[in-house]
Amino acid sequence: MTDRQALKERVCAAIDVHRDEIVALGEDIRVHPELGFKEFRTAGIVAEHFGRLAIDHQTGLAVTGIKGVLAGRGSAATVAYMGELDSVLVRDHPDADPDTGAAHACGHNAQIANLIALAYGLVESGVMAELDGNVALIAVPAEEYVEVAYRLGLKEAGQIEFLGGKPEFIRLGALDDVDITFMTHQSARAEGGKLSVGGPSNGCIVKMIQYLGRASHAGGSPHQGINALKAAMLGLQGIDANRETFKDDDHIRVHPIITKGGELVNVIPADVRLETYVRGASVDAIVAAAEKVDRALKGGAMALGATVEINTLPGYLPRIVSPELLQVYKENAVALVGENEWWDSSFGAGSTDMGDVSHIMPAIETSAVGSSGTGHGADYVICDPETAYITPAKAAAMTLIDLLIDGAARARQVVDAYKPPMSKDEYLTFMRGLAKLDVWKPDA
Repeated sequence: MTDRQALKERVCAAIDVHRDEIVALGEDIRVHPELGFKEFRTAGIVAEHFGRLAIDHQTGLAVTGIKGVLAGRGSAATVAYMGELDSVLVRDHPDADPDTGAAHACGHNAQIANLIALAYGLVESGVMAELDGNVALIAVPAEEYVEVAYRLGLKEAGQIEFLGGKPEFIRLGALDDVDITFMTHQSARAEGGKLSVGGPSNGCIVKMIQYLGRASHAGGSPHQGINALKAAMLGLQGIDANRETFKDDDHIRVHPIITKGGELVNVIPADVRLETYVRGASVDAIVAAAEKVDRALKGGAMALGATVEINTLPGYLPRIVSPELLQVYKENAVALVGENEWWDSSFGAGSTDMGDVSHIMPAIETSAVGSSGTGHGADYVICDPETAYITPAKAAAMTLIDLLIDGAARARQVVDAYKPPMSKDEYLTFMRGLAKLDVWKPDA
């Protein structure tokens, strides 16, 4: 038995000691969902466990985030493992909060269980004394891009600049001392398997749109009005007409909703609101598709003589995968669950702020199949507590040992092989450059 293998067995055994507690913790968070930048209860649970383990940690990062650091015997590299604190809005989910509509219909409760299980394993096994690098344990808020108006209020109050947790962590410098980052997301994959690594994925920008017309009596004097709803409908049709111009390889997704369609049925709508994401597989593809979307939205306003205001907000960058980091994780995942329980992921059309992290350092988002149903759906449930709450922590611990043992040689190999598309400063400049308010008026 190698020393390396002995360390892995020690850390997995330490996690197993706390199995029932970790499962109960994950279930407790599941039935107490909190939305982004409001995860005070969940953050308190993380801080409590870090305190029990005497892990030096910061709280209140990006409102509710927490960062703890475990020091190795050397500092050749620092690897971060993340868990997301927030839930999503699914009001018809059986476990949804009756007041907020929040529900853990994406498995973030399992991520926090994984994070705390990993903390217990690394501390109580004593393996950090055998590693030549540090481990950052990070609970990050607000991955789900919901309640945009609330987040804009936080921005106006100076509490945040970006509307996602990981972009805020980057801005605040909370990742400045980190060389590599990874985390685990739950998957409801029906084809089987237990562990994998998510492939490349779309990024997105966010658009908040307001059409302004002129109210008048819908029956008696519609000719005196300017119908903002019809202007919006033409804008949406213009977007649809552009869909055939989106290249398949760019994976463009545009999916608007009308959040306000008017005031009264007998009043010509004068104030109509829309929201949409513009998703794509690359930064250039997103920017090009967004220009077409803006042109279509303005066309709707022009046709009716309405005003349109398009507020563009930075969303998340496309996720990039570090092949070398993926390989280290795969070796340990296969050793833990077997080759037949591993699957190779394909491109993901959704978006995550882990893409932002992957633009400045090597990163992966691993997948664990401990749930079933539809992601972000009312039927999403944790169906396999072992795979949801325990197995990812073991795979993460084993991966960390391989990365940080022997002078952190494999961590340095991962870092040296990765060419990030942006520096931190370039990232911040680009993200800030995305934010803009574009207005078209009839007299413009």
